Amino acid sequence: MSEGIPTIVKWGKETIELKLLPDNGVKGLKAELEERTGVPVERMKIMAKSKGLWKGVLKDDFDMTSIDPSKLKLPLQMLLMGSATKLVAPKTKTVFIEDLPPEEVAKHAPEPSGLVNLGNTCYLNSVVQCMRSIPQLRAGLRAYAPPPRNNNNALMGATATSNPLLLSSLRDLFDNLDRNTDAVPPSNFVMATKMAFPQFAQTGPRGQPMQQDAEEFYSNLLSVVGGEMKENCLTAGFQQGGTSASGPTPEELGGAENLADALFGMKMEETLTCDEFSSSETAAASSEKKEDAMDVDTNTSALAEPPVVSYDLHRKLVCNIQGGSDSSAQVNVNHLAEGVALSLSGKIEKHSEILGRDAVWTRTQRIARLPPVLVVQFGRFYWKATPDSADHAGVKCKVMKPVAFTGTFDVYEFCSEKIQKVLKKARDAAAQEEEDRIAKKLKGGDDDEKMESVEGETKEGETATNEDEDEEEAAAMKAALAMSLEEDGEPDAPVGPGLPPDFQGMYELFAVVTHKGRDADGGHYMGWVKAAHQSDNAQKIADTDEMNDDWFVFDDDEVSPCKTEDVLKLKGGGDWHMSYLNFYRAKK
Repeated sequence: MSEGIPTIVKWGKETIELKLLPDNGVKGLKAELEERTGVPVERMKIMAKSKGLWKGVLKDDFDMTSIDPSKLKLPLQMLLMGSATKLVAPKTKTVFIEDLPPEEVAKHAPEPSGLVNLGNTCYLNSVVQCMRSIPQLRAGLRAYAPPPRNNNNALMGATATSNPLLLSSLRDLFDNLDRNTDAVPPSNFVMATKMAFPQFAQTGPRGQPMQQDAEEFYSNLLSVVGGEMKENCLTAGFQQGGTSASGPTPEELGGAENLADALFGMKMEETLTCDEFSSSETAAASSEKKEDAMDVDTNTSALAEPPVVSYDLHRKLVCNIQGGSDSSAQVNVNHLAEGVALSLSGKIEKHSEILGRDAVWTRTQRIARLPPVLVVQFGRFYWKATPDSADHAGVKCKVMKPVAFTGTFDVYEFCSEKIQKVLKKARDAAAQEEEDRIAKKLKGGDDDEKMESVEGETKEGETATNEDEDEEEAAAMKAALAMSLEEDGEPDAPVGPGLPPDFQGMYELFAVVTHKGRDADGGHYMGWVKAAHQSDNAQKIADTDEMNDDWFVFDDDEVSPCKTEDVLKLKGGGDWHMSYLNFYRAKK
């Protein structure tokens, strides 16, 4: 048979079908089986399962041409024994995590690495873990190059040494955390911190390091970032950090000249108005001293004290828990927004040029430039005077009352009128777009019902028509949104560096520093950071619109997973951890 004899060879659990060519002999059969199975010829043992072939193991000198297929039952049955030595490589190479370099293992670790507590350094560890998740800061640190040292002045020389050392050690600490799965000791960074800020090197009566304030450490660290990281670091931070492809424009920066002010800074507009001129009776009484009674109305406007407007730069907002910023208001604060509103207003005593004496003024602050990262400090600690005590003048106390917060922070009501005007346009456009989307969806449902009731319509033609209408409506909507974001043919000024033109003033919570304990100079700090990669099966928290996302809690060297609902419980009111610093980022 020139086409071969149908044959089935059983090899272990595998079944091999082939065409036996008697003219090729035993060597030809074994060569084909070696190619098909990888079993070497010298290891092969072939036995016949069909009757009338050969007895026992097939010999090399067996005459294969003696097989008469007309007298045998086809296909022929054979049994192959022998192990393969030539292994077939898998299509996808298997890589074991034990064989990966440490930096690759850290990328696939279920939890990020923690920081070792080197003696009351939890204040530092918690802030570092929160700032580790800010890409703009990390990109700026990678681009940082220490300036040439100034040896002309001993003090300047010490500062020029400690500040660059602090930033370079922080950059290295971030990189070490990324490359390791085990807890990292921040030895160099702690040493650099104590060199740059000697107050953090204080020790107790027995020589142990003293507990420090996490907010004080954060503010001092940003002061170094603001003094050292300028121009190149600022541009690199926004470009490589994913905020802006070309870097922020001078108009967006609004006078910010360093990375700290551009990333965390808020331009605050402060307005002072004299309360005594808000009353017409007081204004009239003042005018009567200088003019006749018949000229009261004219002189009232002339004597009115004009508001005093000034601008300042803040790198955080404060949630005032006790009351107003003048420390005299007794207001019950239950939510973050209420505390921030109180901190931005208050009463002060200031000299009035018109009255010629001190008067009570109302102070109102509003945000005139928004940052990409917004930090809110809860006013948990305050100084209480103790005049009756013989050994100290006062004590540092902690406010334990609960102050709730959510995963989203709306800053619209805290912005200046100019910023509110821009944000309102984006909000109105987004609301209109959502209304049109819902209306279109409802209209589409009605059209579907009509189409079902009509028989014989051409579905393909209608689909093409609907697609054309959808494209026209989408183009019209896009043009309308573009026009709504412009006034008099000119686009609105940016509200802050790295913020999109359609930014609505909404910030999302991504990190929290908490404090546990009743002692302001003791206790324990921990960091809570939102996971970079979220699971696909996240659910909403019961009775809220908050998504129950994945978070990590950093208790020094111990890192544990948690959820958004666990973070929102950090509002205080007991001996458990309560929020002290909240980190928000602009919501996309």
